[in-house]
Amino acid sequence: MTRIATIARTTSETDISLTLALDGSGQAEIDTGIGFLDHMLTALARHALFDLTVRATGDLHIDLHHTTEDVGIVLGRALAQALGEKRGIRRFGHAVVPMDEALAEVAIDISGRPFLAWSVAFAQPRLGEMDTELFEEFFRAFATNALITLHVTQKAGRNTHHVAEACFKALARALRMAVEADPRAGDAVPSTKGSL
Repeated sequence: MTRIATIARTTSETDISLTLALDGSGQAEIDTGIGFLDHMLTALARHALFDLTVRATGDLHIDLHHTTEDVGIVLGRALAQALGEKRGIRRFGHAVVPMDEALAEVAIDISGRPFLAWSVAFAQPRLGEMDTELFEEFFRAFATNALITLHVTQKAGRNTHHVAEACFKALARALRMAVEADPRAGDAVPSTKGSL
C-alpha cells in the first residue's frame, strides 16, 4: 500500500500545495514564507520519518495567521487521505520529548473524532516574526482536518523556542508511532466498530 497524498488548496488568502509520504525517510522541502514554521515542519518530517513537501504563499503582509492555519489544514487533510481506511495501523501514539529545559508530551488517537486539548503556555508573545498563539491554531487546524484526537501538554520549559520545538518533535514521534503498521493486526481496522 502506498501511503502518499498530494493536496492543493487555494483561497483568497493562501495558495498551498503539499505532498506527504508516511513511509518516507524524513526528507523535507518546506517553503511557507515563515522561517520558524519551516523549521518546525522540517523537524516534524525528520522525526516522524515522513517525506514532506510544502509550498505556501499567503497574505503575510497582513500577518502570519492565515498561512499558519491553512498549512495545518492542508497537512491534516493529507494525513487523513494518506491513511485511507487506516487498516493495520497502531492507531495510538504517544511521545514525551525534552528540549533542554523544556519537556512536551503528545498523545494521539487516529480516531476519526477531531479534538485538540492544548495545555501549553509560552513565556513570550512572539518567537521571531511569529505570534506564539499561532502554534495552537496550527495544531487545532491539523487535528481537525486529520480527524484525530490530539493532546499536547507542556510538562516543563521557560524558553519559548525550546517549548515550541519540543511540541513539534513530540507530535512527530507520536505520529510516527500511531501510523506505523502493527504486525500483529494484519489488515484489520483497529476499532471494535470495524471503521474509524
